Amino acid sequence: MADLIHARWRKSTRSSSNGGNCVEVADNLLDIVAVRDSKNPAGPALTFSPAAWRAFIAQLAERA
Repeated sequence: MADLIHARWRKSTRSSSNGGNCVEVADNLLDIVAVRDSKNPAGPALTFSPAAWRAFIAQLAERA
């Protein structure tokens, strides 16, 4: 399990201020990118390698 104690979580700039259905991303960690539900910050987080995260974002950008 990844140590997320130093994670700096951020939401999309397109996220509304009322919380909504958002995810938060922590990409400041050395070997992982973590993603969690903004409505449940104490809940579980998914972790990805930086390369896998970049590939995921690239696929999203292609489909936009």
